[in-house]
Amino acid sequence: MVKDSQRHFDVLVIGAGPAGIAAAVRAAESSLSVALVDDNPRFGGQIWRGEFESGHDQNAVRWRDRLRGPEVTKLFGKRVFHQPEAGVLLAEGTDDLCELRYTNLVLATGARERFLPFPGWTLPNVMGAGGLQAMVKSGLPIRGKRVVVAGSGPLLLAIAAYLRRHGAEIPIICEQAPWSRLVRFGTRLAGYPRKIAQALQLKKELAGVPFVANSWPLAAHGGQTLDSVTILRNGKTEVIPCDYLACGFHLVPNTELQSLLGCQVSGGYVQVDNFQQTSVPRVFSAGEPTGIGGVELALVEGQIAGLAAAGVTASARKLFGERRRARRFAHLLDRTFRLRPELRSLSSAETIVCRCEDVPYSLLQEHRSWRAAKLQTRCGMGPCQGRVCGPATQFLFQWNPDSVRPPVFPARVESLAGLTRNAELEHSPMPGGSQ
Repeated sequence: MVKDSQRHFDVLVIGAGPAGIAAAVRAAESSLSVALVDDNPRFGGQIWRGEFESGHDQNAVRWRDRLRGPEVTKLFGKRVFHQPEAGVLLAEGTDDLCELRYTNLVLATGARERFLPFPGWTLPNVMGAGGLQAMVKSGLPIRGKRVVVAGSGPLLLAIAAYLRRHGAEIPIICEQAPWSRLVRFGTRLAGYPRKIAQALQLKKELAGVPFVANSWPLAAHGGQTLDSVTILRNGKTEVIPCDYLACGFHLVPNTELQSLLGCQVSGGYVQVDNFQQTSVPRVFSAGEPTGIGGVELALVEGQIAGLAAAGVTASARKLFGERRRARRFAHLLDRTFRLRPELRSLSSAETIVCRCEDVPYSLLQEHRSWRAAKLQTRCGMGPCQGRVCGPATQFLFQWNPDSVRPPVFPARVESLAGLTRNAELEHSPMPGGSQ
């Protein structure tokens, strides 16, 4: 393995989604040395994956062009997995190990989908809604395939519209929230003209597609792959033939790196001050880790974090009002689409909850904490390190996850061995000297 030479940046941004891009652009406007790091081969994150090339999302294109303006060092295909000391992060590439030193750090680590286990959810072609969209963006053929979309939140509609534009047949969209909440949500949209325009566009693109509230999947069926799904629709069951089931039960913020650095996390979100600074000095966080709120909130938080990290607090303060408006909408989303308690009873005794270690629901029921379940069943100790089953058990059993330990992501043994060798060299006595 080749180890990159040490590199120091005035502002280091981790995560190249909307929040990270906004932070890097605004920080670089002050002529500071800025780096943008992401484990994907291209920037954009999950939400803007492929949009820079396609040009369909004009907001994404504008930020792409702004990112090309200021000098930002772009380090893609690099995954941060450890902090050996304050002000230093280690990132693993395809065949190298990078040591990244910084004065100020912005963590815009995004979010991942929440999966809720139900009978048959491990069948091939039962996927996260965002995951299926990402695969289609990467070239998965979807034309002519029947895709049932189920879960909660307006993101379901955006994903269904995207899949339909690429030729998928959408037999139904199942929303778990009741109509009463959806009606209240619709009346509150009057204060958000841009959201109304987006909703009308989605309605146009999804014309003829049944949208059903009070509905969710009960079971997926098939032999080698998915062939149908049973849904609960207003209290009655219905079997729908399909090629894919795309489920999206909210997003889970990626806060592992923030926790590793000692940032305060409460209620699942990183706690920040008005300038997006965490409880650790010179460490900022923006986007979904501080609260699920969509692209608009991520962009304004990213700008504030980038400006504050660059020391331009006066400009950052001018964006506080825009952030307040975006946060109000985020709170509205949270109240409208919060998961209903009935979803906790989807799993049968035999339903696998931890896919990595094949741990069924019945074994987990015997325990009272995440730690006890890990010790007795190995739940959360597989390759994903609890990133799938952890949020699921948090919802099912109200368990709280344990503290994060390095490495926060799976790393090659040679990377860890190189880290150990470097530490030994740093602490070994010089020839002819004293220790």
